[in-house]
Amino acid sequence: MEFEAVIGLEVHAQLKTKSKIFCGCSTAFGATPNTHVCPVCLGMPGVLPVLNRQVVEFALRMALATDCSVARESRFARKNYFYPDLPKGYQISQYELPIAEAGHVDIAAGDAVKRIGITRIHMEEDAGKLTHDPDRPVSYVDFNRTGVPLIEIVSEPDIRSAEQAGAYLRQLRSLVRYLDICDGNMEEGSFRCDANVSVRPAGTRALGTRTELKNLNSFRHVEKALAFEIARQREVIRDGGQVVQETRLWDPDKNRTTSMRGKEEAHDYRYFPDPDLLPLVIDDDWIARVRAQLPELPDVKKRRFMEQYGLPAYDAALLTAGRDIADYFEACTAGGVDPKAASNWVMGPLTALLNARGMGIEQSPVSAEALAELLKLIEKGVISGKIAKTVFEKMAQSGRTAREIVETEGLVQVSDTTAIQAVVDEVLTANPAQAEDYRAGKTKILGFFVGQVMKRTQGKANPRIVNEILRKRLDV
Repeated sequence: MEFEAVIGLEVHAQLKTKSKIFCGCSTAFGATPNTHVCPVCLGMPGVLPVLNRQVVEFALRMALATDCSVARESRFARKNYFYPDLPKGYQISQYELPIAEAGHVDIAAGDAVKRIGITRIHMEEDAGKLTHDPDRPVSYVDFNRTGVPLIEIVSEPDIRSAEQAGAYLRQLRSLVRYLDICDGNMEEGSFRCDANVSVRPAGTRALGTRTELKNLNSFRHVEKALAFEIARQREVIRDGGQVVQETRLWDPDKNRTTSMRGKEEAHDYRYFPDPDLLPLVIDDDWIARVRAQLPELPDVKKRRFMEQYGLPAYDAALLTAGRDIADYFEACTAGGVDPKAASNWVMGPLTALLNARGMGIEQSPVSAEALAELLKLIEKGVISGKIAKTVFEKMAQSGRTAREIVETEGLVQVSDTTAIQAVVDEVLTANPAQAEDYRAGKTKILGFFVGQVMKRTQGKANPRIVNEILRKRLDV
């Protein structure tokens, strides 16, 4: 029997506000434990929460960017459970009346586009953080994160594979970063997800018993955990067993999921409207103001890059995956640089440099304008593509401009035909056997001769002229 997977993701995005959702405490990451707290976020008796307007603005941005229907009136609710990192004994969230519902995100699924429905987006506060002592049976709690604002984005069960889940998550992260509402850092926990997964016989509509996966703090972990869990559930059913509804943890060291606890249902949390918070009312003018401030979104920007710059879909997708890299590319091409050349350098040497140094493109030691100057030197024939890579490395190390490096280190490309002819003749004289092989029909050996000429000229010879002269000499 063939089975298909049914996957839904619950994504929590920590919002980039300066203060918490219901109090004025700082949301800055990495502070000394239990210093960004106050009576409100610690849930002390007699305090009252006050909603942060910026949180609503950010939630609206995401709702509009995903084509959700925005509720003109929504309510906050208390989600009751008891855990050491939850000082009030409940979490303020939204339940029956969330801020947004019924949206979607489009992802690439092979050669097609697949639409993933969004059930709801709601606002809530984060819990604290527990740290477990590895040597003693002791845990420490840090309440700095308590009350930090989140939006939870709940997908429909439209995802059918681990790869689609990864594509959906990357698209969501791209959106929250374009909107500048979340930094999308999975390692720090500011963008995290839980996955609900089940399997069913292919072609049927009834849903199977689902498990919830937690501890997924990277795209790679999400994809590997889902692939393992799908295979595990299929095996359980094929062996005549039944999948148990439960919460499971992903163990990245053992590459497997393990049982954590039975899966809760909504009624277990005893939701009820929070009596300390009034209903949130959003009028049409507020929605219109937020919509007018939305930036150009990734899918729209990708289509524009293909149309305006003549880029292939692959290049356009990579260049628009992040707002910073898209801005860098456009700044590079603003001076008239060939778009495809700029794309190749941004996706190739620049990305390799940033990865090696563990930097984002906003920290690049080579500015977009500096890269544009380097590319213009290549276009004008001042330096070759090979020399350009050496110049680029020196630019990254020293901060000097491409022209300064080329001029002070004598790296100008040799285009003098007479000089290149002399070197070509030396190479052909030194390699008579290879010359005869070329004339006998082994034309691929031309690359050997080009390499020898470039070696003797220290990479400075103009490759186009080298090829032309070699062909003339060898075809005699």
